[in-house]
Amino acid sequence: MQESRLTNFQQRQINDKLKRDLEKEKRRLQNILATGQEEPRPSHPRNISLDQGPEERDRFQEVLDEIEERKEFLEEMTALGKGKQYHNIINTEISQKIRELEVIDKAHSAELRTIMPEKKTE
Repeated sequence: MQESRLTNFQQRQINDKLKRDLEKEKRRLQNILATGQEEPRPSHPRNISLDQGPEERDRFQEVLDEIEERKEFLEEMTALGKGKQYHNIINTEISQKIRELEVIDKAHSAELRTIMPEKKTE
């Protein structure tokens, strides 16, 4: 009987799915058991300008990590002799991720430009 082996890319995907905010999940389940319903979501929107900075940086890092994962996957497939099969697909995905990074960077630069003149006038 053959043992199935997962590639590093597949292992990382599984681990990422398993990584959740366990405390948040525990609180949600405790609330369901205690009240019989899930917590109501806050209806008021948060201050978006304050929350976007860390989330944008996190998204920027996420995209960088995704690009790295795709590069590693392509290297693994090349080592297995299937590089030609995945080369165009992975490179297309990488170029899409790079475009996404550019959009995030432009948004961040525009935000900085609006903040910087305010500091000069003060």
